Amino acid sequence: MFNLNLFKNIGVPLHLFIYIIFPCAAITQTLNLDFIKKIENSLNARDLEFIRKNFKDYENQNIPKQFSKIIDDFPNSKWKIERLTSNFKNKDILRIKVSGEKKINGEINILESNFDYLFSIVNGKIDKGIIKNLFTTIRSDDKKIDIDFKIPDKVLTGSKYDIDIILNKPLEEEIIAGAIKPHQMNSFFEQEMTLEPLVSGGIFKMTRAPSKPGVQIWSGIIAHPEGMITFTKSIDVVDEI
Repeated sequence: MFNLNLFKNIGVPLHLFIYIIFPCAAITQTLNLDFIKKIENSLNARDLEFIRKNFKDYENQNIPKQFSKIIDDFPNSKWKIERLTSNFKNKDILRIKVSGEKKINGEINILESNFDYLFSIVNGKIDKGIIKNLFTTIRSDDKKIDIDFKIPDKVLTGSKYDIDIILNKPLEEEIIAGAIKPHQMNSFFEQEMTLEPLVSGGIFKMTRAPSKPGVQIWSGIIAHPEGMITFTKSIDVVDEI
């Protein structure tokens, strides 16, 4: 069994990032670009005081500890925040990008994460936030591995769909191993996963969406002579597209 400790490095930054950003954004009914920039700057400057004063009591107690974890995992992590045009009534969307790196066992591991956050503002506070289009990778291969991730952003309830992780230049003699597994939100960080040889040059899986709307998360790992890639992808499960 291969314990995916690196998934802690995936999960903590994303979970923490949502805690830090969105209650701050909720203090105003108008999400102007200047305020969004202040949030971005405060995160990049590790300005906990700016964060604390915009949070409720519960978050005030947890943010400093959680923020310290992400800095420990990726000391030079950087955030970028962009407001998107929303097609949903009374809802806003922020596009979030977080990147960082850390040396583990002599190898540089690069974090790249992108996701959108859809939310409402009610009485000056964030309400009913939803993560969409989450895609996170941690790579130790310096992007030497030519790989494509073909995982849909959205699928219909109960429908069949394909997940393809394609190695465009599979090795003939070296063994490449990998695995992929579905998870519920925030449930996969302590899971174990069995790596198996990838004789077909990647991971190719047909699966079925849950019968109820929601979010399905897939996480996986590729072990390659050039390095290792862990990934997490969210899929919206909807009644209609």
